[in-house]
Amino acid sequence: MEAGALAKRIVSELRGAGHQAFLVGGCVRDLLLGIAPKDFDVATDAGPDRIMGFFPRSGQVGAHFGVVLVREAGAQVEVATFRRDLDYSDGRRPDAVQFESDPRQDVLRRDFTINGLLMDPEGGAVLDLVGGRADLENRLVRAIGDPDARFREDHLRLLRAVRFAARLGFQIESATFEAIRRNHSLITKVSAERIRHELVRILTEGGARRGFELLDSTGLLARLLPEVAAMKGVAQPPEFHPEGDVWVHTLLLLDNLERPTATLALGALLHDVGKPPTFRVAERIRFDGHVETGMKMAHDIMTRLRFSRDEIEQVEALVANHMRFKDVPRMKESTLKRFLRLPKFDEHLELHRLDCLGSRRDLETYELVRRKRAAQPEEHLRPARLLTGTDLLAAGYPPGPQYSVMLTWAEDAQLEGIVHTTEEALALVRQKFPQ
Repeated sequence: MEAGALAKRIVSELRGAGHQAFLVGGCVRDLLLGIAPKDFDVATDAGPDRIMGFFPRSGQVGAHFGVVLVREAGAQVEVATFRRDLDYSDGRRPDAVQFESDPRQDVLRRDFTINGLLMDPEGGAVLDLVGGRADLENRLVRAIGDPDARFREDHLRLLRAVRFAARLGFQIESATFEAIRRNHSLITKVSAERIRHELVRILTEGGARRGFELLDSTGLLARLLPEVAAMKGVAQPPEFHPEGDVWVHTLLLLDNLERPTATLALGALLHDVGKPPTFRVAERIRFDGHVETGMKMAHDIMTRLRFSRDEIEQVEALVANHMRFKDVPRMKESTLKRFLRLPKFDEHLELHRLDCLGSRRDLETYELVRRKRAAQPEEHLRPARLLTGTDLLAAGYPPGPQYSVMLTWAEDAQLEGIVHTTEEALALVRQKFPQ
């Protein structure tokens, strides 16, 4: 069963029992915009026990807040009792709630008017108590009620406003925008995990460039990613980067992202993060060591935001290798094959394409590498090794760190097509490393 069908049935059953029930929040916003909702939420005057009585396979996911998760045939829908939120003391969730029978009270506690609409899924009638329909038509993200109060209640709303504006192509209403600027320091009180989740969504859901321009203009960028904010005004050699400074270059990469993975998007954001601290002017502008510096900075940023080890390693690899594409025409066959077999090489190749589009727009090397990668079967890039440590031991070489050097050298010869059998590889090793 699809979540939309389940939500419709939930509303129907609750209404059939005499309760008020509506679709609410982001699903209503997206339906009105012609976007397929990712999930569905229902709001009702029925209490949690009553909801669970109707749907015995459900479970409470927020008993304190009156939220029940209804599951059926692989679909799930959150059903919440109308409520009023009382005081907030942690900048995330209310200390206590009061269940209500009036949907207006439930809507008034929500974040933005475009997320405060209620819908009858049967006929599509919309109950608009906060002017959300007009803001959808005018393409505005506006806080419900006092914007300063909304952001003090839940500090993550500062980032959510940016995400909605970027993803939907909306403007942030002026009073709401100014409230974000006044309150941007509150974002530092939000957990790293929640910040990470919102930043990834800004980078991957569409409108990443717009999102980061808004992060910058609201003051949030300097609070969350000062290393990225430092890119502004850092000049680049015009012969290689006619587009402008490091910030402009990075924004162009974000502008060209097409449904990226989180790691590719972060690679685009951070590939030149090492340039500001390595900037110097000699005979021309130089960024000596910016790749190595950038790798460490990317590692530190992603560790700070609690990314997984695998994600950190992939973004480090993207930063580490983004300058190697220019060397492809001169690479030995073994070096090229090792390069082409990097894990998730498609992300490396796409980052290079974005890098080119964000500067001189010369895709010649990109097309060369794409052709070479397409022409190399996996078994040619990663053939079974002809020589192993066991072979070296049998040949009389004592175990030790030299094994790694010898085996790498033998594999290079194999990748170059110089040797084709174990005997040939061993003969070559004996010649290069006599006992």
